[in-house]
Amino acid sequence: MTPILEVHNLAHSYGSIVAVDSISFTVDRGSVFAFVGPNGAGKSTSISIVTTILSKQTGTVAYSIIDHDPKLVGEDDAAIRSRIGVVFQDSLLDRALSVRSNLLTRARLYGLDDIDEVVKRLELTDIVHRKYGTLSGGQRRRVDIARALLTSPEILFLDEPTTGLDPQSRNLVWETIDTLRQDCGLTVFLTTHYMEEAEQADMVVVIDHGRIIASGTPDDLRARYSHDTLKIRTAPGLEEELTEVGLGFTRVRDVIHLEVANSGEALEILKSLEGFITDFEVVHGTMDDVFLRLTGTNLRED
Repeated sequence: MTPILEVHNLAHSYGSIVAVDSISFTVDRGSVFAFVGPNGAGKSTSISIVTTILSKQTGTVAYSIIDHDPKLVGEDDAAIRSRIGVVFQDSLLDRALSVRSNLLTRARLYGLDDIDEVVKRLELTDIVHRKYGTLSGGQRRRVDIARALLTSPEILFLDEPTTGLDPQSRNLVWETIDTLRQDCGLTVFLTTHYMEEAEQADMVVVIDHGRIIASGTPDDLRARYSHDTLKIRTAPGLEEELTEVGLGFTRVRDVIHLEVANSGEALEILKSLEGFITDFEVVHGTMDDVFLRLTGTNLRED
């Protein structure tokens, strides 16, 4: 993959408070990049700088857009804004206007008059004449994404895109994003407080106290910072056997929990305890486990 965005030694302070402390990362073209961290970690400041909303203090932010000609934040902001799309956590659209009127109003700001392609692509035809404020949460999010796609951006920034949505609406939003990636080769830069959404990313960067504390694919991060759990329903003699063979365990009601490195280790343990097992389950480590291990706190909404 080739980079579409490269950030080097980005730093930003508000007086004596360091919000972003010399962070560096690369976003590959056509990938889903997840940027996660607890409240106050520096996500919002970083995104504001990268999307040219906030002036850069220190460091370099370079886009390979517009025929892959490098463009620098702070020098080529107008060109960058013409090739990126941003979906903010709080919508910018008018609840009293129809979907069509909202999109047309935004399109004309960019000198565009045709919204039919984006309406078709986002499957908004059935709701295009409805008032934005009457739509469900998932429908509104799709319209927000449509607004961000009016200029055919190369990279789409999604700031907490599914906050407050029910699971069905969240799935609908992600189906839309996946379709856009497959059909258009769109790069997606995601901030989220749903760690299961970070599971879908090609690369995850965890930021806390303004610094990047971990990065890698979801598989890499789970391997480094989480563990699988073998759960065995208690049977006569099981606990004594575990103690005898030196396997540490905890008991939760009538289920024994053992930490294992992977399914292979779980299988070996099950073979050695075959005569004592009535039921078992292997629970794989999750990105929630990763986050708790790295930050010591639950991931909170900004």
